[in-house]
Amino acid sequence: MKGIQWLWQPFYVLYVVVSFLISIVLAFPIFLCSGLINTSKSRKFIYYVVHYWARLWLMFIGMPLRCYGSFPNDKKYIVVANHISYLDTINIYGAIPAYFRTLARKEMVHIPIFGMVYKQLTILVDRSSTQSRTKSMKLMWRLLKNESHIAIFPEGSFNETPAVLKDFYDGAFRLAVNTQTPILPILFPDTPFRWHYSHWWKLKPGKNRAYFLPPIDVDGLEVQALKEKTFGIMEQQLNELYQDKKPSL
Repeated sequence: MKGIQWLWQPFYVLYVVVSFLISIVLAFPIFLCSGLINTSKSRKFIYYVVHYWARLWLMFIGMPLRCYGSFPNDKKYIVVANHISYLDTINIYGAIPAYFRTLARKEMVHIPIFGMVYKQLTILVDRSSTQSRTKSMKLMWRLLKNESHIAIFPEGSFNETPAVLKDFYDGAFRLAVNTQTPILPILFPDTPFRWHYSHWWKLKPGKNRAYFLPPIDVDGLEVQALKEKTFGIMEQQLNELYQDKKPSL
């Protein structure tokens, strides 16, 4: 069975890459026109284009995204998700049905075409710069108040440990406490089986789920307590979802 997989996988990877590039090029005029305006409305418009593109493209490549639970779009939320695959970034845009912006590394903005979209949808941060981190925190505060939800991967980078989650950074939880914004966890249990983090070409079609967990209220919680509570809830649920089949490291 493994030998058969090695035979067809290069063709599947080529199909995924080509379909991705074609879809991005076709959408380029939309991104260009909207990107030149750079207003809240244009950013929201770009978000919805990306949201429906992600859903359609994932279905097209044999990784249809199925969501469980619901996104309670009754107030602003800070969405936190596990991060173990390149696919997480696409899944989060396909899963969340409401406009949000996410904290992201500024280096990605230099990628042609993709960088233009990336800049519109994210809050760029240089993690090595204290000034950049402070500026991004202030911007997220304003966005929560006036424009959109915020999404953050609290593990920071791929989880390459044997555990289902690696330690969270404080940023998302400090923002939640300071702004009194509830945390909304979302889990992507299948992404390491669809697109393994060890190599960009390790792609396989199949099951691709997103789980919305109940919101976590911040009332009366300090940063550390909120972080530990969120971590515990997400860790328990991931362990239940994986059961005997955890990602190979």
